[in-house]
Amino acid sequence: MTKLGYRMVRYADDFVILCESAEQAHTALEEVKAWVEANGLTLHPDKTHVGDCRIEGQGFEFLGYRFEAGKRWVRKKSLQGFKDKIREKTRRSRGDSLTRIIADLTPMIRGWYGYFKHANQWEFPKLDGFIRRRLRAILRKQEKRPGFGKCHADHSRWPNVYFAAMGLFTMTEARMLASQSR
Repeated sequence: MTKLGYRMVRYADDFVILCESAEQAHTALEEVKAWVEANGLTLHPDKTHVGDCRIEGQGFEFLGYRFEAGKRWVRKKSLQGFKDKIREKTRRSRGDSLTRIIADLTPMIRGWYGYFKHANQWEFPKLDGFIRRRLRAILRKQEKRPGFGKCHADHSRWPNVYFAAMGLFTMTEARMLASQSR
């Protein structure tokens, strides 16, 4: 593709070809189809398409990200997978101390943030809030109180700084620190 004058971004068997016009993109797709068929392979029909990632609704997903309308988002499937892992580690009946739960969560959150730190910044406050709500629900359960940690009283009783003091990694703060000029 490079020899043909196309700019291609590739990782293992996934790739994106960047073009300047729709015509060039369609020509590139035909080149790829010909090469794939000549080598006895097939393109995934759901993953193969031509679109303008600068226009809303025409973006594409690549390596866990969604590129659309000039922005980079975390792909919905990646976001759901992360939330499922958080849910697994923060079951209300887990039976560990909050310190141990936070120590278990922090490396996973750091790693996930390390990979997705280039996503749109508005993703992180929602996820941080989701994690803290799960932790508040555990604290309620440990006190034998019903509920899921959503009420204002729980937020007042266990504010965000409470979890920060216990060592919980906060993606919003990490993003803010990374974006400050040196």
